[in-house]
Amino acid sequence: MKGRIKMSKFENKVDFAEIISVKRANPNGDPLNGNRPRENYEGFGEISDVCIKRKIRNRLQDMGQEIFVQSDERRTDGFRSLRERADGCEELKKAGKDREKYAAAACKKWIDVRSFGQVFAFKKSNEDNAVSIGIRGPVSIHSAVSVSPIEISSMQITKSVNGETQKDPDKKSPDTMGMKHRVEFGVYIIYGSINTQLAEKTGFSQEDSELIKEALRTLFENDCSSARPDGSMEVYKLYWWKHDAPMGQYSSAKVHRSLRIVSNVEIPKGIGDYNISVEALKGLTPEIYDGI
Repeated sequence: MKGRIKMSKFENKVDFAEIISVKRANPNGDPLNGNRPRENYEGFGEISDVCIKRKIRNRLQDMGQEIFVQSDERRTDGFRSLRERADGCEELKKAGKDREKYAAAACKKWIDVRSFGQVFAFKKSNEDNAVSIGIRGPVSIHSAVSVSPIEISSMQITKSVNGETQKDPDKKSPDTMGMKHRVEFGVYIIYGSINTQLAEKTGFSQEDSELIKEALRTLFENDCSSARPDGSMEVYKLYWWKHDAPMGQYSSAKVHRSLRIVSNVEIPKGIGDYNISVEALKGLTPEIYDGI
């Protein structure tokens, strides 16, 4: 990115956790299961890490950041594929087949590359010009899992309008049948961390971490759809643990475990049906943010 302002070095490990609530919405449909909300074998709901990263990318894009992995309906540069976007990048062209320069240019240009990493491996007709580069990003995110088993409701829907013009203007095409699924209510937790060693390699900065934090806090802004109507998905709390050392004072597992959320009723119907607490860790206190 030309003229990019020099950013502050990311020097202290960060762990984070986010509590989100879902009410009469499908947070992440499973295409292999009729687009039903994802759930594990024990009946707990899941939201894939890929889905969460997609929402973070969308929020970063809304903030004016350059994104490499853009969804098709959100394209801002006219490129219709990752290969086109990479081939159209002047900075990557200048790097040529130098793997280190190529990776550095990609990280400098796109915030999602320097945050989550990316594999650049596109087939070309001339194999001599092929480049295959893998970049590991410092921001890792777990799949979100619900605190309690979820209840999934399904309803049958029909489309009773003509999709195509009929030869007989008085003839109506047959109704198209379908199904819609939703979670009646669920509370999910997203866990993640930011690694200092990988941040140094990709150029991920302290300012980038603040953008990731804001994207998480506003995760469901501009994200509504028929499956997720406005207000049906909410960020309740974001917990942000900033360690005082590059490698961290505690393991991420111990930090994440310090957040405790327990239902105080048999069948939770709202966020108020949960008791939420944070176990004190000596020398490490989380910053706590409300969703918008």
